[in-house]
Amino acid sequence: MIGASSLFQQCLDLVIAHEGGFVHHPFDPGGATNFGITHKTLSQARGRRASVGDVRQLSRAEAGAIYRQFYWEPIRAGEMPAGVALAVFDLAVNSGISRAVRLLQSTLGAKVDGVVGAHTLEAACRADAVDLIRRLTRARLGFLARLAIWPVFGRGWRRRVLSVEQDALRLALKSAPTLKGSSP
Repeated sequence: MIGASSLFQQCLDLVIAHEGGFVHHPFDPGGATNFGITHKTLSQARGRRASVGDVRQLSRAEAGAIYRQFYWEPIRAGEMPAGVALAVFDLAVNSGISRAVRLLQSTLGAKVDGVVGAHTLEAACRADAVDLIRRLTRARLGFLARLAIWPVFGRGWRRRVLSVEQDALRLALKSAPTLKGSSP
């Protein structure tokens, strides 16, 4: 089993690898971003309007703290199985917390209310992690493909989502409990 702090760090490293550094794409509705942290999110985290320069100067450490406070903790990823945590965390970063939680709940067949409560966590922990990750990936790609900006970002999003799926599957298999008498 992976420790909660270690799991966050592993997932954060993978998300930041996909997000990269400073970007200000004219078609990105998030505007200026750095390490995947948008101008709006940085403003919220700092409690004041952040400039594009502030976004450009954002440190990796501050980005990590923002990811923990604004994404990881609200979706309760530290309480989910490792691979599922990564899949939901990356989805929340890329498409918003509410969308991520709703897609997770829908995929689980749970009540879709956009809040990770006891029932959602229980269902996520009971589910077959590998199957859940694969179904969540399909649901995520389906959602993204319906967006008007899919022609601009779709190729990169698809590559990212499939890469996250592979990393999530590796985490799920690495952290799965070994049955007595089975080979490691």
